[in-house]
Amino acid sequence: MTNLILLGPPGAGKGTQAKRLVDQRGMVQLSTGDMLREAMASGSELGRRVKDVMARGDLVSDDIVIGLIGEKLEAGGEGGFIFDGFPRTLAQADALAAALAAAGQGLDAVIEMRVDDAALAERITGRYTCGNCGAVYHDKTRPTKVEGVCDECGSTDLRRRPDDTEEALRNRLMEYYKKTSTLIGYYYAKGQLSVVDGLAPIEEVGAAIDAVLDVD
Repeated sequence: MTNLILLGPPGAGKGTQAKRLVDQRGMVQLSTGDMLREAMASGSELGRRVKDVMARGDLVSDDIVIGLIGEKLEAGGEGGFIFDGFPRTLAQADALAAALAAAGQGLDAVIEMRVDDAALAERITGRYTCGNCGAVYHDKTRPTKVEGVCDECGSTDLRRRPDDTEEALRNRLMEYYKKTSTLIGYYYAKGQLSVVDGLAPIEEVGAAIDAVLDVD
């Protein structure tokens, strides 16, 4: 069993690598948003607390999120867990460590998918998708063979995300760095942080992550 935190700014490819780890290693991806929605749908006592908090428009407290994580850890995951979107603060990092310890587990790796901001901006602002089949394209690295027409299904419904602009990306990056810079230092000081090049080809990023996870 391997427990992992993936850190990286929007567009670094965390989702792609998390999916690969789920498919290939049987890991369980714990997304804060998914856990909150699942809890509300379950009707459990914790789920009712989440529903009440969100109905008031308030932020869900750390203790509730840690409670949800604790439930998942108790239920078990044969391949281990990938923590997605949590922790975001030092207090949450300490709380996660306590929750893992209470479940008789630990944190095996923290991997930062580091990127060059300018290269990331080019990656993000150039991408677009087919609204019909979901195929992903890029102005420079993977344009459609026929301009305006999806290679996969022939649809002309090609879309760009409204927030895939340089200004929106700068704001998202600033928010990410403000929230995670202390976490990076925290896990570095604990000797748990590894860094991979998030802008390398997907296969190379995957191989680098595997090399970290497979260290005896």
